Amino acid sequence: MLIEDFDSLFLAQTPLIDTRAPIEFLQGSVPGAINLPLMTDEERAAVGTCYKQEGQDAAVALGHRLVSGETKAARVAAWVAFSKAQPQGALFCFRGGMRSAISQQWLADAGIHYPRVAGGYKAMRRWLINRLEHICATEPFVVLGGRTGSAKTRLLNESINGSPIPTSIDLEGLANHRGSSFGRRATGQPSQIDFENHVTVALLRSLNAHPNKPVIAEDESRLIGRCALPLPLQETLKRAPLVLLETTLEERVEHSFENYILANLTDFAEKIKDPDEAFEVFAGGLLDSLDRIRKRLGGERHRQLREVMEAAIVTHRNGDSTQHRAWIEPLLRDYYDPMYDYQLKDRLDRVVFRGPTAEVREFLITYDV
Repeated sequence: MLIEDFDSLFLAQTPLIDTRAPIEFLQGSVPGAINLPLMTDEERAAVGTCYKQEGQDAAVALGHRLVSGETKAARVAAWVAFSKAQPQGALFCFRGGMRSAISQQWLADAGIHYPRVAGGYKAMRRWLINRLEHICATEPFVVLGGRTGSAKTRLLNESINGSPIPTSIDLEGLANHRGSSFGRRATGQPSQIDFENHVTVALLRSLNAHPNKPVIAEDESRLIGRCALPLPLQETLKRAPLVLLETTLEERVEHSFENYILANLTDFAEKIKDPDEAFEVFAGGLLDSLDRIRKRLGGERHRQLREVMEAAIVTHRNGDSTQHRAWIEPLLRDYYDPMYDYQLKDRLDRVVFRGPTAEVREFLITYDV
């Protein structure tokens, strides 16, 4: 049984067994995949070396010796458990060849007839790259812009009774980053390939659910943390109509405080169970983020802001988090705002609407091309 319809595969959010080695999975996989490998990294390396030195037959024989007995039984049991829990799923390897064929056969020997993906990960990856290029070349987009701290992501994600605007795509969520130099999250970011694959699948699902409607994406720079927007998407967003969310400095300070201070510390506390250690990692992240933009701030301004930030960290450690606003406000006003104004000058011809949150929300919900 082979699956060749990748469009349906991703639209149905098909659960997938990625039988590649863990190191391959970490480099990038596809949405819906879980890694239940046929071979460990070490076993795969040994088989690869054998293949180069002695040929395919010897390598296959070595693979069967390495994955036999209790080792084989444990791996088959994991596949069986997954396939019973996810009967509509499938499995794949890198090229849809020997590893997935062996896994499929061993499952069949255990009484489970489970399909595999034709061409494996390599074919799915190429298909996703081609689909993203086609989407960016043919589908309408609109970009939501605004100053740092305007709560653009919240507007996209919570405008319909706390749920996302249906045609929006949350690029920061997919990158697991809150944007700006201070947006690092406790749980880290996906690999570049994972990010690209998830972006494409999110676009596919949005367009399938709402054909002929524009995709709404937040105005992002080339990088969201360390995840780079795929080049076709970068170029498309540079040309798309622009909607500007306009909020007051006070509102932006408050949103930044909630997002980068309170929410970030909560994230670290959930990941690092020791409260003191979590706070130290959180505080170190703030200082590192400020230091990363030192050259752009200038030495004196960086020194002043760092002093204020360090004082705020001390008071926060003692129970008062409110002093962070004392460095957030000048950072927004004197650093991010001038940069935003400079970048906007060359894009004013793309602006189709601007206004406060309620008006922008209504415009985006009803916007069409």
